[in-house]
Amino acid sequence: MTMTSSDTSKNNSEETGLRKGLTSYGDKGFSLFLRKAFIKGAGYTDTALDRPVIGIANTGSAYNPCHGNAPQLIEAVKRGVMLAGGLPMDFPTISIHESFSAPTSMYLRNLMSMDTEEMVRAQPMDAVVLIGGCDKTVPAQLMGAASAGIPAIQLITGSMLTGSHRGERVGACTDCRRYWGKFRAGEIDAEEAADVNNQLVASVGTCSVMGTASTMACIAEALGMTVPGGASPPAVTADRIRVAEETGARAVQMARDGLTIDKILTPAAFENAMRVLLSIGGSTNGIVHLAAIAGRVGLEIDMQALDRMGRETPVLLDLKPSGQHYMEDFHKAGGMATLFRALKPLLRLDALTVTGRTLGEEIELTGPGFAQDVVRPIDNPIYPQGGIAVLSGNLAPGCAIIKQSAADPKLMEHEGRAVVFDNAEDLVNRIDRDDLDVMADDVLVLKNIGPKGAPGMPEAGYIPIPLKLARAGVKDMVRISDGRMSGTAFGTIVLHVTPESAVGGPLAQVRSGDRIRLSVRNREISLLVSDEELARRMRENVVTEPTADRGYRKLFLQTVTQADKGVDFDFLRAAEITGKTPRS
Repeated sequence: MTMTSSDTSKNNSEETGLRKGLTSYGDKGFSLFLRKAFIKGAGYTDTALDRPVIGIANTGSAYNPCHGNAPQLIEAVKRGVMLAGGLPMDFPTISIHESFSAPTSMYLRNLMSMDTEEMVRAQPMDAVVLIGGCDKTVPAQLMGAASAGIPAIQLITGSMLTGSHRGERVGACTDCRRYWGKFRAGEIDAEEAADVNNQLVASVGTCSVMGTASTMACIAEALGMTVPGGASPPAVTADRIRVAEETGARAVQMARDGLTIDKILTPAAFENAMRVLLSIGGSTNGIVHLAAIAGRVGLEIDMQALDRMGRETPVLLDLKPSGQHYMEDFHKAGGMATLFRALKPLLRLDALTVTGRTLGEEIELTGPGFAQDVVRPIDNPIYPQGGIAVLSGNLAPGCAIIKQSAADPKLMEHEGRAVVFDNAEDLVNRIDRDDLDVMADDVLVLKNIGPKGAPGMPEAGYIPIPLKLARAGVKDMVRISDGRMSGTAFGTIVLHVTPESAVGGPLAQVRSGDRIRLSVRNREISLLVSDEELARRMRENVVTEPTADRGYRKLFLQTVTQADKGVDFDFLRAAEITGKTPRS
């Protein structure tokens, strides 16, 4: 009889500790005997081996300074596990850093999720602690853990500290982009650019602004997947180490209680996560990652319902790039507890968390709060609607998004002439040429940087201002692509155009000189040509989807989904989609 994966999961769930998931030798008794013999070679006693086993996913890497505190976190988690009566077992997985991954970190996120899922499945553990921080690591871990199905808890590595450049407080990576823009425009010289480069990242840890890493930290806590207060402590603080110890202890209790991840990642949890995403001016990447995580538990994100939610959810967090502060300020202001109190009327308070209590109960336990100026009250927001708006039109039949809280208000109702770049290489070759036919009121269009087009949907959607316009003082233009941009970026930028150009989406048919209309008020992104003309172009310019001969690239191109489905591999999504979130 052939065992299915569901049979294996059932058998695994009937055993605990070292007896869980025994290697197949045809003799269960021998399998356990051999396993114990080898682990005793590391010096473990029978007393230790009889405890609940807590796996700790170690994503430390010399290539990943965002996870530079991983050794300290692991030791603190181990301490918490042992104090609670468990046996900690750390194990390595893939580690992805945003600026050290070619062609892009997104290309490797699904691979990391597979690594996480299969290592959790393959090795005996009653619960797992997921240590992640840099942009794609937290979603990859939550995706993998959601598919593996055991009790799981997220431990965020934490944000970096801010630095100081000539008396100005700076932090990655909004200020990286701002100073690079100044350098391109000739406002600062190479010497000052080198000076500020030494100050932008003042310690290990993730970006100190509301980039994707900080967004996913806040989302993880909103999903109920971290201990209370787990999102905001900076990486190098004692608070972060205490959170790690508490996380280890909580993992042991989750194992004893059988508090599996499916009991936490419910439709209500995803609604809370989307409320938080909108209210913090979070990264547009958060939508893609939430869609991928939701897909692993049989849910789809209803993009139009998300947009309706955004119209009633103001931006309350005054953090760069939508505001002025940094993550360490958010932590000092009370972190997510302060935000939850302000958002309480809009939250699903019945959602369960890793503590075994509901979000509403956790909010009550935090008390009344205190005076601070980082999280605004709901009647005095920094932006009246959610940070992200969902667009549609003949240029994006599936949808597209814009981070309206980080856009220039003067450009959010705009019509202009398209200046088209066919791919990232074409952009690099022409964007800084003096003979580029471009004016400030034009619309820059970049094709073929979507999930399949690049591949991996790189953060090239933050198209630089053409050099001759930057030198003339132009700071923002309408920019459109089927790619992504960093959560640390800012500007009037339309992203995630779906379907992407590489699979034949209408974006592939845009030509320089066409007129494009953006209306955030009407949630519209339209190519101003007739339906007949667009259809004629599609007949005459048939798109051939990219392919690969072998390896991971072949797997990626054959199975990756579009942005609205999370850019996950189709075979990794739940076998059955059972509903949508948020509620209409």
